[in-house]
Amino acid sequence: MQIWIDADACPRVIKEILYRAADRLRVPLTLVANKALHTPPSPYIKVIRVAAGFDVADREIERLLEPGDLVITADIPLAAAVIEKGGHALDPRGEFFTRDNIGERLAMRNFMDELRSGGVETGGPSSFNRADRTAFANQLDRFLARHAQR
Repeated sequence: MQIWIDADACPRVIKEILYRAADRLRVPLTLVANKALHTPPSPYIKVIRVAAGFDVADREIERLLEPGDLVITADIPLAAAVIEKGGHALDPRGEFFTRDNIGERLAMRNFMDELRSGGVETGGPSSFNRADRTAFANQLDRFLARHAQR
């Protein structure tokens, strides 16, 4: 199993949690981004830098993903592709995307896109906070306890 991070928009505090987990459990962790990233020195952590452009990082993650891998992303279409390929997708706020909820999440995302393209102000997500960080850390710990040692 490998952990992939859709790193351009991932909060720094979430990356730091993942760095510690990768080193502690010796799980390969790859950040995919279209900008240079600083990571701690570790044999388990690497960065793949992709060209700038719409969904370039997402397509690279999809291309390299293996069944059973974990992807950290808030991008719902990427999460859907991960699930389709047999991977696991975890939002930085601690919610797993699953076969049971991804259709509804995609439909809501598309609906909100239509509203925005029609000029409706929909606002954005709430600010990332301590409860989000805790929820993420707890979900990650549970997942890794089940999957990292296989």
